[in-house]
Amino acid sequence: MHAAVTLHIDAPPMKVWELVSDITRMGEYSPEVFEAEWLDGATGPAVGAKYRGHVKRNEKGPTYWTVCRVTECVPGEVFEFAVVMRDQPVNTWRYEFVAADGGTAVTESVRLTANLLTKVWGMLGGQLRLARNKRDMLRTLERVKAAAEG
Repeated sequence: MHAAVTLHIDAPPMKVWELVSDITRMGEYSPEVFEAEWLDGATGPAVGAKYRGHVKRNEKGPTYWTVCRVTECVPGEVFEFAVVMRDQPVNTWRYEFVAADGGTAVTESVRLTANLLTKVWGMLGGQLRLARNKRDMLRTLERVKAAAEG
């Protein structure tokens, strides 16, 4: 299962990448993640760095922490992380930054790890959750846009 949205931001790719990859600011942008912190001595984005995000599902609850691991990190181009449980990826969130029309085309996407649980989840309403994810990803990018252009 996969969903993605793209938004144009009138700022250079590196500036937009710096905003998104600073996970301590994700609470300013995301409708569900209201705070995040680096773990295990990490102080910034790098492949293998871990952080945890405090999530309020659907902006109502339940509220819980997720542990994430940065899986791809190319300044100005890509920032990707996997939400992990028992050190196994559950889903992967990816941001791609492409110079376009004097600014940046930013694509945010989410991909669920294929397994029996996600297949059953997909049949029991997973598509509704992906639709919610697309709305929230667009809201996130709109807030990043406001920060980058402001």
